[in-house]
Amino acid sequence: MYTYSPKTFSLPPIAGMSAKSIEEHIGLYQGYVKNFNAIQTLIVDLLSDSAKNAHAISELVRRRSFEFDGMRLHEIYFAQLEGEQSTLPADSSLSQKLIAQFGSLESAITQIKSVGLMRGPGWSILYFDSESGQFHIGFSGEQHQGHFATLPIILALDVWEHAYLLDHGAQGKAAYIESFFAALNWTTVDSRFTALTS
Repeated sequence: MYTYSPKTFSLPPIAGMSAKSIEEHIGLYQGYVKNFNAIQTLIVDLLSDSAKNAHAISELVRRRSFEFDGMRLHEIYFAQLEGEQSTLPADSSLSQKLIAQFGSLESAITQIKSVGLMRGPGWSILYFDSESGQFHIGFSGEQHQGHFATLPIILALDVWEHAYLLDHGAQGKAAYIESFFAALNWTTVDSRFTALTS
């Protein structure tokens, strides 16, 4: 059975995100990796008597996608913050496509932020549907629910409380989101889109 290993991330100092907060956040990500591996192993063990363990297996199978999606979404999230902050070139294919759909890059960002500011924890996610040539902005409250099935993720914004509570308090989601976009490496985000469309 394949065992996942946590990835490492080289993050620069980020205004509005303390080193302690980032350390705790990465620790939480590592927990998703550990938990997914543990669930995989436990399911195999329980399958030795699937009739007796049917209830436990079904609950673990339901939980498994929560751990897996937590792992993968955080890998997307942290990768966007590696390196130096960069702006999205106005002539990039991603910028042009966002402008065509939303009217401006600022309007697209505002909509991603607005979804992130919805009440409750979760993820504000920018997807791209190559079939329609359209972006979709979604909210995944439980990180394994609310996704646009099969659509690749272009940008992922974590708005669970653990991402901002330490630095900004319980009411600090908006300030954290501003910190996120100020630190975002758009080159990484742009490369995701380019890989889909080139």
